Amino acid sequence: MNKYSYKLYANKRYTEKKYMTFTRVELMEMTTFQLRNICSKEKLVTGLINTLTRDQLIQTILRYRGAEENLLIKENKDGGFERVEAAMQTYLKTPLSDNGEIKIPAKMSLYQGMKIDKPDQYLVETGGFLVESNVLLVNEQFALCGILNLIKDDQYPNRYYLAAEQAIGIRETKNKNYSCIFLRKQDSEYIYKSYYQENPLPPTNLHYYKVPLPDLEIKQLETTNAILAIDFGTTNTTAGVYLDSDYVTSPCSHDLLNQRIQLNSINFVAFPDPLHQNEWIEVVPTVMTVADCSNPDQVSYHFGYEALKVMKKNSYTTLATKFQGIKRWVSNYAKLEEVMDANGNTALVPRSQILREFVLYIVRMAEHQFKCRFKHLHISSPVKLKTQFLDMFHAILPEYQIESQHALDEGMAVLYNTIANQIENNSFTDGKEYKALVIDCGGGTTDLSSCKFQIEDGHISYKIDIHTTYENGDTNFGGNNITYRIFQFMKIVFANYYSRGKSAYDIDTLIDIPGKDIYRHVDDFGVEAVYEQFETAFREAEHIIPTRFKEYENRTRDEYLRVRNNYYFLWEMADEMKKEFFRKTGILRSRFYSENDLHQDSDINVTAVDRWCLSLLENNQFKDVYDYPNVYFNIKEINHLIKADIYDIVREFLEEFYENGLLGEYSIIKLTGQSCRIDAFREALKEFVPGRSIEFRQKAENVGKVPELKLACLRGALRYLNAKKIGMIETNVTNHAPVVPYAVSAFTHNRQEKLLISSLERLNQIHGTISRPWGVTEVEFYLSGSDNHTTHKYIYFNRQEDFVSVLYENIAAYYQDKIPQDETDSIVNGEVKFFVFAGEDHWGFHVVPVARREEQLFIGKKDFFAFETDLSELDFFDGLK
Repeated sequence: MNKYSYKLYANKRYTEKKYMTFTRVELMEMTTFQLRNICSKEKLVTGLINTLTRDQLIQTILRYRGAEENLLIKENKDGGFERVEAAMQTYLKTPLSDNGEIKIPAKMSLYQGMKIDKPDQYLVETGGFLVESNVLLVNEQFALCGILNLIKDDQYPNRYYLAAEQAIGIRETKNKNYSCIFLRKQDSEYIYKSYYQENPLPPTNLHYYKVPLPDLEIKQLETTNAILAIDFGTTNTTAGVYLDSDYVTSPCSHDLLNQRIQLNSINFVAFPDPLHQNEWIEVVPTVMTVADCSNPDQVSYHFGYEALKVMKKNSYTTLATKFQGIKRWVSNYAKLEEVMDANGNTALVPRSQILREFVLYIVRMAEHQFKCRFKHLHISSPVKLKTQFLDMFHAILPEYQIESQHALDEGMAVLYNTIANQIENNSFTDGKEYKALVIDCGGGTTDLSSCKFQIEDGHISYKIDIHTTYENGDTNFGGNNITYRIFQFMKIVFANYYSRGKSAYDIDTLIDIPGKDIYRHVDDFGVEAVYEQFETAFREAEHIIPTRFKEYENRTRDEYLRVRNNYYFLWEMADEMKKEFFRKTGILRSRFYSENDLHQDSDINVTAVDRWCLSLLENNQFKDVYDYPNVYFNIKEINHLIKADIYDIVREFLEEFYENGLLGEYSIIKLTGQSCRIDAFREALKEFVPGRSIEFRQKAENVGKVPELKLACLRGALRYLNAKKIGMIETNVTNHAPVVPYAVSAFTHNRQEKLLISSLERLNQIHGTISRPWGVTEVEFYLSGSDNHTTHKYIYFNRQEDFVSVLYENIAAYYQDKIPQDETDSIVNGEVKFFVFAGEDHWGFHVVPVARREEQLFIGKKDFFAFETDLSELDFFDGLK
């Protein structure tokens, strides 16, 4: 078996120099605990760590592990461009010869308002003459046309790449004979100071290398009609576009040659991952942190991997507000959120603005990669919330055309990917009805949809007739639940290791049910019974490695930050290990090491952590732990750990189908979502569909950084939109009313509960009424789940000024069978009857009051209440886990 390893918080410099280096800015943002951790790990003044002050720790680290800082112009400063041009034309006096060893690209295409970075691959061979520095773009008359950065490519010696932030800007001149001005380090720093300092600098003599740029295009971005599709997920988000050969008038030739753009094909948007040596990957975490809110009208954010990097760099102790799971806000996106940045500045920001900024970040990344402006967006959504999501995105992105007519929900997009494969491979029977079940287990939620479809090879196109229904869902189960189980197991094992000195903790002592009996145990006693001993051990581990940081808000800042660090440190390792175990089938075991410990067995996945930082609680005092635990985690025990949870969710979805004998009618069972690549899903399904063909396994060529199951929704949406555009298909899609797993009730004046909406009825078949006297101002409604436990209370605020007089004919024109005439005829003078009914296109219920006064009918304001206010009651980041 081949060796395989991956690095958590990998750092290229560490690999090259065998030790970490740090800048002063990085160290100033760290806590004293982190600084001591660095001194211990790097073996700097080990015996004196606890006696040094914070400033002394920083000075010590800089002395022995200080990183060289390069002053690069990145952020825009008013007047800076003009000051650099003046300094350059005054002091740029001494040309240097590079003997032709500085090699730059033959052609560059720069777009106004668009940044340049590593994937653009404008590479520079320096011949050893240069270091990271500022580069000036000039014409023949030495007029300044742009300011670029020369950044070292860590993979190759003496190789750099050109980069620039979009804020700096590129200027086009009538003279098109351009050159690059490369500077020595000290001269580059003078240019940096000229840009940012308004006070005059002393005269100098700037030395420079002038290298002609054979062909430079400065272009404007063209707006394309191509539709950018976004799979907006609870945990991760992906985006992509189908690019025709004429999606813009002249595609960027440089990107075509480098195969960054592939015409007449689906292209996925790649995002930079600074946590893994700046890899670019086709998925981004749906995470945001507040970067600066000193100006409440212009709040800036970090997104995705950059947000995670900021959190980790500060060992999760930053004051800056972070947002995870913002997809859950769809039912309450107008709510205000109080945010704070790392400096303690606060602001009130509507959720709609936060959601808008995240989507715009995705769009900007796509526009940078494909060198065009998008105006058409397709954003997929859960089937039951399709209307709400479309309404929300129309409201928060008014300048974009959000695809509505041909918009696909997530389950439908996944299914069309299968239909498209059948058409492409000609593996369908003309006119035959197929029935499919789609189980979508994402990062935060799981949904089950059923579908019937027929494909006919028509005269001019394929005719596809699709009937789809949302059958069931769990807004509290997804990939995060699996991460949480591993997090719990890690915490138990580490607490046992550090407190008792044991190197292992047998999973069978925590879950003492044989693997083959777990399914039956869940059937007989419920899933909670399986984890009873496990949960007890987890609660006991809290006394050794505390992670419930919410309960430490009344303690000292140091204690609170230590506990919060414990939680996020363990959570991140659990999530990383989950991904690796279920992505690489060859990994049997996992262990944590320091990066300079090269010992590993052939079957071990080595998780290299650059700074091990846990705080243990001993006699009510915190103790720092720097030594790596000598423990292993293997795939067998992880599978045993999550087996009951996964079986329980599959059972919840399929048991009724199985008992009613309906499951055998489905010829396709499609598993999608990145969590479904876990074999335990397939094993659980065999309990209900033995021998059935389940579309589950990833093709070997698709096992990589992003699993194909995660991209299935996005790929299906793009294939559908393109097929509709070119007229290859004609579709007739019918969305049938879903089953509602909730009941809505209210209490009469004598406290008798009255059921208004029954659980497990079709959404278009349910309505009820409750009466109150005319003067009522508030009416309470209660939502309960399938377990009959009340989950939420809603209040309808009744205002007399909202009522208008009507005839029943007016009511019937709007509400038809929802408010029957015999119900209004029975309303007596002084009575208000509240009609409660579910909306066919909205996942929730409406309340409409109808009253009678002096024999005249009056109707009040209609209000909508979502079944799931924030989509989930379970929050893994609330500080109580």
